[in-house]
Amino acid sequence: MDVGHCNLDGNADVVEFCPHDSFHHVLAASTYTLQEGDRPSRSGSISLFNVDLGRVDLFCRLKTAGIFDMKWNPVGGNTSRPLLAQADADGCLRVHDLQNSVDGDALKEAHNQKVSPDMCLCLDWNPSATSISVGLSDGSVSVISFEETKVSILQEWKAHDFEVWATTFDPNQPHLVYTGSDDCKFMGWDLRNGPSQMAFQNSKAHQMGVCCIAKSPDNPHTLFTGSYDEHLRIWDVRSISRPVNETSINLGGGVWRIKNYSVVPGLILAACMHNGFAIVKVDGNEVKVVETYKKHESLAYGADWYRGSIHQEDKKEKTIVATCSFYDQLLRVWVPESDIF
Repeated sequence: MDVGHCNLDGNADVVEFCPHDSFHHVLAASTYTLQEGDRPSRSGSISLFNVDLGRVDLFCRLKTAGIFDMKWNPVGGNTSRPLLAQADADGCLRVHDLQNSVDGDALKEAHNQKVSPDMCLCLDWNPSATSISVGLSDGSVSVISFEETKVSILQEWKAHDFEVWATTFDPNQPHLVYTGSDDCKFMGWDLRNGPSQMAFQNSKAHQMGVCCIAKSPDNPHTLFTGSYDEHLRIWDVRSISRPVNETSINLGGGVWRIKNYSVVPGLILAACMHNGFAIVKVDGNEVKVVETYKKHESLAYGADWYRGSIHQEDKKEKTIVATCSFYDQLLRVWVPESDIF
């Protein structure tokens, strides 16, 4: 069931529902648009929407540099108010404060840290929201200390040969950072041992670049990766040399983003680039697609779940999904139809 849609003001690449109580209805969508010419520029924006089963209403839009990734701070961190961090084409990490309002000035920039002359491509908060890892277009990774009053670079190192598209803290072991890159390598770094020493490296499993990494919220040993080679892979972090399910699952398009559903264990939403969006059920080593959504007509990049469930008039609980596609600049909000919910 489609709830609504909106055309954004640029190429749409990220959507993120706010995880904080009282703000679950807030959806952030970002853009990245390359203006070619003698002096090329990379512009972007963040749009905020009020979303529920009956509406998708824009209430704030902030112009900024072209955005490759953005994430809200985790619930239970060192601050209770919603903060939205962006990794952008200017090589900056910017953090925005969501004001408790629904007017046009709801999003205020609180911090702006220049990380590199290269582009910032991805980011992740650690579980306590005291630091943010950032992946860069030159293959480097930076870990930024985050405090209410200031941000500063804690560590930075050359992690990969090419662009770093994924960086993720392990929520169960927050001293561990996982990274993935265009060099086809999936790597882990122990921040206690100094940035130049890796915890592990796997360069054989992925046939193309590693696009996304997500730890399972249900099993502390399970981790998922997505790749340009169209496969979603399952890993056991206790045996990282090969995927637990070596056949994994082919989703028919480059797996650009994966999001775990917080309500139903083992349920993953995947943005599959050239093949729309898929909802995948993982039960041990058994993996299957339970639903697909193909109403976008361009590269499927951004995807996220509403945090929680919504009661319909028939008393059944439903959830909402937001997805976006790149060149058609389209945001769609919809309700999955599978009986697994």
